[in-house]
Amino acid sequence: MNRAIKFATSMTATIAAVLVVAAGMPRWVGEACAASSPPPPISFSEDVQPLLQFRCGSCHTPGGEGYAKSGFEVSSYESVMKGTKFGQVIIPGNPDESSLMRLLDWRVSAEIQMPHGKKQLSICDRDLIRTWIFKGAKNN
Repeated sequence: MNRAIKFATSMTATIAAVLVVAAGMPRWVGEACAASSPPPPISFSEDVQPLLQFRCGSCHTPGGEGYAKSGFEVSSYESVMKGTKFGQVIIPGNPDESSLMRLLDWRVSAEIQMPHGKKQLSICDRDLIRTWIFKGAKNN
């Protein structure tokens, strides 16, 4: 048997052993994790705004190309909630209907996907914004 097959066989045995041990764990072990405190709420000022500023600020602040075309500015809560010259981009409580999420999820034509001409925000970053919107898009 070559080395790769021996390694795969030993890894399969190791994984099987871990699963057997995990299956025998007392029920309360999982419950302890579930009973831990919930994560803190997403904060606009500490979580969302720094992300928007970092990924969108070069275009969506006065003087930037995105700001000139859309009027959308990410420098403050008020400016984000104001939206664009075309209308509101965030509908508190409804990320699926919020234009910002459609733009960030690339559920729009390629010409207006955000960030324009750059790498898409990670799923984690988009989910952070989505959750903030879902929870009411509060200024916290």
